Amino acid sequence: MNQVILYTQSNCPPCEFAKLYFKNNNIAYIEKNITRDSKAKTEMMVKYDAFSTPVIVINEHPIIGFDQEKIEELLS
Repeated sequence: MNQVILYTQSNCPPCEFAKLYFKNNNIAYIEKNITRDSKAKTEMMVKYDAFSTPVIVINEHPIIGFDQEKIEELLS
């Protein structure tokens, strides 16, 4: 089973697109909203060296931004 974590923030159109993509493809994910969760924000920045959202982590492999090809590759 794949573990998918999605780091998002409020008012982020690419984040909404990522959530819609996962919903439409029946992909379960854990959402961590960095606007509401400062621990998640720190985790995203320190662990994945990422400073913008969305950040998608699939089985510990981070994807900065929405990259459908990379998502499908990591989920297969």
